[in-house]
Amino acid sequence: MSEIGELMNNIAFFMSEGAEDFFPVISADDEKHINSERVPKELPIITLRNAVLYPGSIMPITIGRDKSLKLINDVSKSTNIVGVIAQKDANVEDPDFDDLFEYGTVGKIIKILQMPDHTKMVVLQGRNRFRVIEPVTTEPYHIAKVQKIKPIIEPKNNQEFSASIELIKNYAKKLIKQSANVPDEASMAIDNIQSPIYLLYFISTSLNLPIEKKQRILESDDPIEIANIVLEKLASDIQILEIKEKIEERVKSDIDKQQKDYFLNVQLKAIQDELGVSTNEQELKDLYEKAHKKQWSEEVAGLFDREFKKLQRMNPAAAEYSVQLNYLELLVDLPWNEYTKDNYDLKRARKVLDEDHFGLEKVKDRIIEFLAVTKLNGNMRSPILCLVGPPGVGKTSLGKSIARALERKYIRISLGGLHDEAEIRGHRKTYVGAMPGRIIQSLRKVQSSNPVFMLDEIDKVGALSIQGDPQAALLEVLDPEQNTHFYDNYLETEFDLSKVMFIATANNIASINPALLDRMEIIELHGYVLEEKLEIAKRFLVPKQLEENGMAKSGLKFSENSLKEIINNYTRESGVRALEKRIAKIIRNKAVDFASGKLKKTTLTVNDIKEILGVPIFKREKALTQPMVGVVLGLAWTPVGGEILFIEASTHKGDGKLSMTGNLGDVMKESATLAFEFIKANAKSLNIEEDFYQKLNIHIHVPEGAIPKDGPSAGVTMLTAMTSVLLNKPVRNDIAMTGEITLRGKVLPVGGIKEKILAASRAGITNIILPADNMADYYDIEKHYTQNLHPIFVENMIDVLKEVLVNK
Repeated sequence: MSEIGELMNNIAFFMSEGAEDFFPVISADDEKHINSERVPKELPIITLRNAVLYPGSIMPITIGRDKSLKLINDVSKSTNIVGVIAQKDANVEDPDFDDLFEYGTVGKIIKILQMPDHTKMVVLQGRNRFRVIEPVTTEPYHIAKVQKIKPIIEPKNNQEFSASIELIKNYAKKLIKQSANVPDEASMAIDNIQSPIYLLYFISTSLNLPIEKKQRILESDDPIEIANIVLEKLASDIQILEIKEKIEERVKSDIDKQQKDYFLNVQLKAIQDELGVSTNEQELKDLYEKAHKKQWSEEVAGLFDREFKKLQRMNPAAAEYSVQLNYLELLVDLPWNEYTKDNYDLKRARKVLDEDHFGLEKVKDRIIEFLAVTKLNGNMRSPILCLVGPPGVGKTSLGKSIARALERKYIRISLGGLHDEAEIRGHRKTYVGAMPGRIIQSLRKVQSSNPVFMLDEIDKVGALSIQGDPQAALLEVLDPEQNTHFYDNYLETEFDLSKVMFIATANNIASINPALLDRMEIIELHGYVLEEKLEIAKRFLVPKQLEENGMAKSGLKFSENSLKEIINNYTRESGVRALEKRIAKIIRNKAVDFASGKLKKTTLTVNDIKEILGVPIFKREKALTQPMVGVVLGLAWTPVGGEILFIEASTHKGDGKLSMTGNLGDVMKESATLAFEFIKANAKSLNIEEDFYQKLNIHIHVPEGAIPKDGPSAGVTMLTAMTSVLLNKPVRNDIAMTGEITLRGKVLPVGGIKEKILAASRAGITNIILPADNMADYYDIEKHYTQNLHPIFVENMIDVLKEVLVNK
């Protein structure tokens, strides 16, 4: 009934403007006078939107259309009488007669006010109903021929109608009383309107009815029908109002309770603070609410409920209380069945991996394979990889790149020097200071059940001791068949690790427990060769150090030869850590000139490198310029890459002793002994005196005695050197060799082929003798590294000697 309030407020306003005679109270005499009025045959028509003017009712309307303003100006100078008809569609801006209803009401202009926005406020009082007979014109405004409709006759002695009128009055006054924005004058008006018909019209004006029903009330000649429409709407409004009141009462009650609880809690807290006592109820409440939002299994939910009830029974001052609370907080904080979504865009993943690392193709291919398989079958079970390689080749940083490529979270723990099994499995809660293992702690921190989990330096985990066996504890973590039910001693329940992508790193797999090694997929990362280091320096190291040292805008550049100079003569490593340090030192040196405005030369040359870094630290061996007797060029693998290695042999009078120098390991000494015995057994076929060992001693030396040397791959080289000196035949200086030998003279395969052939290439050697069984390893190397090399694959030592010995 807010419309009544608006109507009464408008009426009150117009009364203050001098329109007191038009208060909407219609007496019996007024009703007779209105009913007897003549209606002109032609009327100017005002159109209304979403409103209907009823006989006897007063309605303020705003006039803004040009046609309506013209009409009001003309009529106000003469009769003050207009026809008022409602539009069928309120959205029509310039309606025609087809857009108007057929029935309307004669309206008398009571008051006109000019508004600030150039519109006019007009108060109309409804007089008689009419029907449009024929449109006359629409310009300059609507004019129509009309016919007066007979007034509705009140039914006499109709108890149903009388009861409806009384009920309507009661409902209307009840709504007015319950509506704070409706003035009391509205109830007075309802009581003072004597005509039941005009009362229905007055109340209908205030009802929020569809325009069709409002028009139906105007057109109807049946007062009982009108009363039923009004009564139905009033009853509905009362019901809605009562529902609103109930909701408001409930909300108010809740708010009052919340305010009361708040003030009591504030007072309680103040008292507790004064007494030095704190409450834990809110903390427990928050913990309980957080727990019931977790996506854990029924088993874990049951465990939490049991432990939570145990906590509630504890005294907060007891020592066990904090232990129990910490345990429940761990349960709630763990990411139970919370996974990040993998990005299966293979092209993007490859691009990310290539952006962060140069080379390492096998690792990248394995990650792309994992993504492809997971994309096809939807199985999230992750592989367990072990990256094995020398320090500084990018094993650890590769984990971050994999996480970025998969769009997974990343966590890393270092296992180097780990001796306590509890670091993996956790402590039991009964111990003082107990805590979960590092696996569970890391998952709690990263808040994901499928991160990329880097287990760094797994080969440096401690062995069996009084504190347990950490490597054995890792067996469960890294076994795809077991880690779905990983048991942490502190957690005291199982946690699924099968979706975690574990990536372990190691420098040497020899120290890893064989059972643990069997559970991982080994991917070897060889040391970078010169060409790869050069590309890494160009793409990553130089831009990174320029940025970190504030030299990004200096324009400083390294020539290719200057980078090669640093790699060859100032570093000796498999990775690029020392290379990055040298580049950083050079850039810092130039930063001094740049900061003082003295930097003139922006491209660094080899001479600049020598000036800044000083005398070269390392020097690589170079091939011989001519063939020599007893000197053979071998190929060796070292942790910092491939090297060429000279094997020297000489003879002197003696009784067949074999001596060796050069800091050789046991395996290398055995290779020399094998070669010596092979020569003694096959002296005749090699054209060597069969009793040479009774007359001569042989000495083998490997230069750079300060460096330990070991391994079987120098067997071929040693046998060739001894044969050369015994036959007094020189060995070709343009050929290098590697291979293990047997007592029968067979040549066996060796490792590190890629590093060895690249070492030969750097030394200018183009011919390489390799075991026949290493043919696959050779052709597995990228072609641009081998395009200038000529491999010679051999199966026995006789073939080797035919290739390398030169007749004088």
